Amino acid sequence: MHATNPASAFSIDQIKEESNRFQGIAYEVSKVIVGQESIVTFITIAILCDGHIVLEGVPGVAKTTMIKAVTDSLGLSFNRIQFTPDLLPADLIGTLIYNPKTQAFETKKGPIFANLILADEINRAPAKVQAALLEAMQEHQVTIGSQTFKLDKPFLVFATQNPLEQEGTYRLPEAQTDRFMFKLLVHYPERHNEKEIIKRTQKTAAILQVLTKEEIFSAQKVVEDVYVDDKVVDYIVSLVFATRDPRAAHLDDIAAYINYGVSPRASIALYKASKAHAFLKNRHFVTPDDVKAVAHAVLRHRLLLTYEAEADNIKPDDIITTLLNRIPSP
Repeated sequence: MHATNPASAFSIDQIKEESNRFQGIAYEVSKVIVGQESIVTFITIAILCDGHIVLEGVPGVAKTTMIKAVTDSLGLSFNRIQFTPDLLPADLIGTLIYNPKTQAFETKKGPIFANLILADEINRAPAKVQAALLEAMQEHQVTIGSQTFKLDKPFLVFATQNPLEQEGTYRLPEAQTDRFMFKLLVHYPERHNEKEIIKRTQKTAAILQVLTKEEIFSAQKVVEDVYVDDKVVDYIVSLVFATRDPRAAHLDDIAAYINYGVSPRASIALYKASKAHAFLKNRHFVTPDDVKAVAHAVLRHRLLLTYEAEADNIKPDDIITTLLNRIPSP
């Protein structure tokens, strides 16, 4: 992986203009969501990077409402799919239906054919459904019968999980988990936000569209052109390699807690997300602070910890915080 050429094809003014346009997403979402600003920021980054997200939180913290509000502000097509143990791949991607009049099979497309998919309680569906979703997430296409259909761009999967209830759920395959750019933890609102939520229960606010598809694609190209110095790329690689061989990074005290480190896909996600974070800060270059700002969301679901970590109540976020504190940054 190489740093981008510092001679940017886009001016700083253009970056500011494109970035300010994306700030409108947060404003529109704030009409219906109180607090959760950092979650909205990460959702925006995922859109800029064409990445998928898992949102984990207890019921009632407005995960679904937040995603729907973001979709409305972008003017994208949206489908919510409730994942259940009896869901079939055909319920997701579509199927072939025999038409007696024409004596031929016709394709009936499923709800996966939308720009933004809300996979509600994704861990409730069995492996066959997850496999069908995996093709859509990775290849941006689905196969129905012998035909392959390309999905519309942008195509984003925002999945939700409930961390409390494990009965009737399936563990997501590691290959699929790795395809999610971020795992975001949606917490309870703070006290003053809860008060505002109660006051707003009788109000309905209209979400205005602030961006078009063309403007999203334009911003994605600008983000690709954000400059990353080789020293910052080395820092990203150092963080990733420290998860694979902590002792080589002089982190012997956490080595017993890590079963498997993160994949090269994590390096790419850190690289892309750091650029999008710099873009939202109206900068045309990435700093180590951009990498640190996105590290937890990128790495937490990719780190596989040992039973010792569970016994000592060590969470992935604790390991990532240690890495950020002790791996030297440029």
